Amino acid sequence: METEAKNRFLTSITLPDYEFIINLPEFKKEGEEFTVWFLEGILEDNPNYIDCLIYLGNVYTANGMYEKGLLIDKKLCRLRPDDPLVYYNLACSYALLKDSDAAFDALENAITLGYNDIYHLEQDEDLILLRGDIRYKKLIEKIKKR
Repeated sequence: METEAKNRFLTSITLPDYEFIINLPEFKKEGEEFTVWFLEGILEDNPNYIDCLIYLGNVYTANGMYEKGLLIDKKLCRLRPDDPLVYYNLACSYALLKDSDAAFDALENAITLGYNDIYHLEQDEDLILLRGDIRYKKLIEKIKKR
């Protein structure tokens, strides 16, 4: 079939107008509440789905659910032990929960694994707790020496 004839055929198809009504309370959720519910549902069947875990961890953190975000970040560290960004996010979770020692340990791991984005590190509001500590300045220097 020639392209022009194929295009005419495709534009002549009329799809029926369906109205889907779902009355389950789970589908009445909106915004981030729906996103959390949806992603948690995916993880029930696929608990090691990395991309889903990353996204859910970000949603938890953005919505102040820091403990849940920390659990996701710990799991991601087990699943991706060589990923510097996973350890960076773990450091952020610990910092948000005001556990500076654990945050510095995670940040040290991130840098050891290759994390080197000083600009982001210095701008990230999740890490405000760490900036006044001498360990923070040492980590910045460690990145600069590379």
